[in-house]
Amino acid sequence: MTHASSLQRPCGFSVQPSVASNSSASTSGPSSSSKTSLVVVSLPIDSTVATLPGAAVIGGRSPSGVTTATFRQRRYGAAVNEPNGARSETRVVAFLAFIGILMAFGIDAALPAYDEVRADFDLDARNLSPAIIGTVYFVGMAVGQLFFGVLADRFGRRPILLLGISVYALGALGSAVATDLEVLLLARLVWGLGAAAPTVIRFAIARDLFQGDAMARVVTVVTAVFLLGPILAPVAGEGILLVGSWRMVFVASLGLAAVALVWTIRFGETLAAEHRRDLRLRPLAQTFVAVARTRVTLWAIIAQTFFTAAFLVWLGSAQPILDTVYGRDRQFTLFFGLSGAGMALALMSNKRLIERFGTAPMALRAALAFVVVGVLGLAAALAADGVPSVWVWFGWAVVANSLTTIMTPMSAALALEPMADKAGTASAILGLAQLGAGALLAAVVDAQIDATVTPMIAGSLTFACCGTLSLFVATRPAAGAAPAGA
Repeated sequence: MTHASSLQRPCGFSVQPSVASNSSASTSGPSSSSKTSLVVVSLPIDSTVATLPGAAVIGGRSPSGVTTATFRQRRYGAAVNEPNGARSETRVVAFLAFIGILMAFGIDAALPAYDEVRADFDLDARNLSPAIIGTVYFVGMAVGQLFFGVLADRFGRRPILLLGISVYALGALGSAVATDLEVLLLARLVWGLGAAAPTVIRFAIARDLFQGDAMARVVTVVTAVFLLGPILAPVAGEGILLVGSWRMVFVASLGLAAVALVWTIRFGETLAAEHRRDLRLRPLAQTFVAVARTRVTLWAIIAQTFFTAAFLVWLGSAQPILDTVYGRDRQFTLFFGLSGAGMALALMSNKRLIERFGTAPMALRAALAFVVVGVLGLAAALAADGVPSVWVWFGWAVVANSLTTIMTPMSAALALEPMADKAGTASAILGLAQLGAGALLAAVVDAQIDATVTPMIAGSLTFACCGTLSLFVATRPAAGAAPAGA
C-alpha cells in the first residue's frame, strides 16, 4: 500500500497526514471539527519493515498484509540533538531504562548499609529507625511524581527531567554528608523527590514516541532492564561497603546522576511545543477529570495500584520473613537478587507474547494466572501451618512477583494510551496511586506478618483478585464498539 504524498519518518515508516477525531484510538474517518493532527501509518508486512500489531486498538489484530496504526504527528525541531529527530527503539529503551535505574539504585543499594548506619549513629541494635530510610524515599517519590508530571506537560520532558536529576543528586550528596539520622532522613526525602522525575517522565516519553502494543512492548523491555537494579544494586552496595563506608554508597549515586544529566541533554525533547499544556488550574483540573472519566485509564490505574501493593508486600516483608520465620537473614541479598532475575526473564519473554496476543489479552491472562498462583500458595501455606519449606515459599514469591511485574508495564500502557498530550500528568497520577495507595495497602498486610508466611500470601491473593477485577472493567469493550480489526 503506497501513498502519492507521503512523508518519510526517521524509523522508515511511510506516513500520510490526515485528520481524525480526538480519540487517539480511532481511525474511523475524518472529522472537520478535530483540532488534533494525526497520521495514518501503513506498513506492508514484509522482511524489511517491522510491523506494530494491534497498535490502533490495544490488543487488536491487524488486517492481513497491512498493519494500520494511529500516531499523533510530532514536530521535534531544533530541540532534538540528532538529524531529523531520529531515535532508534534500542536507544530509547536504553535511555529510559537507565534513568529508571537511578530510582532503583537509590533504594536497593542502601539496603546492605542499614547496619552500618545504625552503628555510625550509635543506635541500639534493635532500633528500626534506619529502615525508615527507604520509607521516606518512597514518600518523596509519591509526592514528587504529581509535581514533576504536571511540569513536564507544560515545559517539556527534558528540562523537568534535568531539574529532577539535579534534585536527586542534591539529595544523594546530603545523605552522604549527614551528621545524624534526622538530617539523613530529610536528605533521603529530597532524594526521593528527585527520583520521582525520571520515574514519571520515562513513561511520558514512551507515550510521546510510541502507541498501543508498540508502547507496551517498549515499556516491557524498559522495565525488564530496570529490574537489573534490584539484582545489581544490593551487590554493588555490598561491594562498596567492603572498601568504604555507607556514605560511599550514596556518593556512587552522584556518578550515576552525572551520567544521566549528560545523556538527558543529548537525548533531546520529545514533547512538541504545540502539545504542551498550560499550568492554569482549569486545564489541570480538566486533566484530572479526563483521567476519572476515561474508563480504561481509571480502572487500569486502580488495577496497577493493587498489583503494585502485592509487590510492595514482598519488598517490605521478605527480609523479616527470611529472618524471623526461616533464620536466613544473611541470605537476603541472594534471595532478593534471584527474585529480580526471575522477574527480568519473565518480562523479556512477555515482549514476544505482547506481539502475538496484544496488550489487553496478555494482561488479563497474566492477572488470572496471578490469582491461580495465589490460591496454590495459600493452600501450601495452610497445609504447612503457615511455614512451608523456604524454597516452596520463595518459589511462590518468584512466580507471583514475575506475574506482577509482567502486568505493571501493560497496565501502565493501557492507562496512558488514551491520554495523548496529558501523558505527563496522567503518568504522575498513576505513580502517585502506585506508591501512595499501593504502599498504604501493603503496609496493612506487612503489619500482620508474624511467625508465618500466611498473611503475606493471603494479602497478595486479595490484591491479585481486586487487580484482576479492575483490569476486566478497564478492558471491557465499550457498548457498540466494533471488534478489533473489523
